[in-house]
Amino acid sequence: MAEFTTGEAVALELPIARIPTRATAFLIDVLVQGTLAFMLLFLFVAMMLPAGADSAWLQAVVLITVVGVLVGYPVTCETVWRGRTLGKLMLGLRVVRADGGPVDFRHALTRGLAGAIVDFWMLGAFGAVAVVTSLCSPNARRVGDVLAGTVVVHAQRALPAPLLATAPPWLTGWSAQLELAGLPEDLALAVRQYLSRFRTLTPAAQHELGSALVVAVCTRLQVPPPQEYPPLQILGAIIAERQRRVLPPPMFPVFPVAPMAPLQPQAGW
Repeated sequence: MAEFTTGEAVALELPIARIPTRATAFLIDVLVQGTLAFMLLFLFVAMMLPAGADSAWLQAVVLITVVGVLVGYPVTCETVWRGRTLGKLMLGLRVVRADGGPVDFRHALTRGLAGAIVDFWMLGAFGAVAVVTSLCSPNARRVGDVLAGTVVVHAQRALPAPLLATAPPWLTGWSAQLELAGLPEDLALAVRQYLSRFRTLTPAAQHELGSALVVAVCTRLQVPPPQEYPPLQILGAIIAERQRRVLPPPMFPVFPVAPMAPLQPQAGW
């Protein structure tokens, strides 16, 4: 079991998928890929032979079809089915981001290319590289997972809908003017983890860690931090504004990120 903090500051505990289950799902996917490749090759060859195509064309079609199936099948399935192929679906597995959120095309493409080149086929000695790297990783991550920033977990049901943070009203005007494109994902993840674990920290840790994050975030955004406000409220306002710009219009429940008595807004804010 591993704990994840999603991009919306939701704490999740999901069991990590280990080699036996992943290997079974992989074998199912290989059977599907083999069947799909055979059907496509039969169709293409049947179309090209009557047209008098030479052996070079046939070899090119075979190569393109095999590579297309090896890469295209997992990329398409994991993109459309949000982290699942047919094999993973049957075994109750799902690929998620390292923060527990759903994967997108970029993650699926990185995993698919790494799987075809490094983990399984070209350089992977038919899965030996994937097995070795999974055994060496605490979360059973193969090379493709490391490069894509993903983890394979047991997740029979859909991931929970994200919870939206709310900004203190006296900081919404300030946060709305920020250029949040300068905030890197790893720093944003650290802020979200701080917000989700705030109640479990000691008062000293709340202040010290929060102050350090405020300095780091405001330095990257190239803005001075608001004075006389606690770190929790400043960071909560930044994450709430980031969610407002990235997530769809409110379709999810809302929770406050600042469980403390509000401070009165200062002049100029």
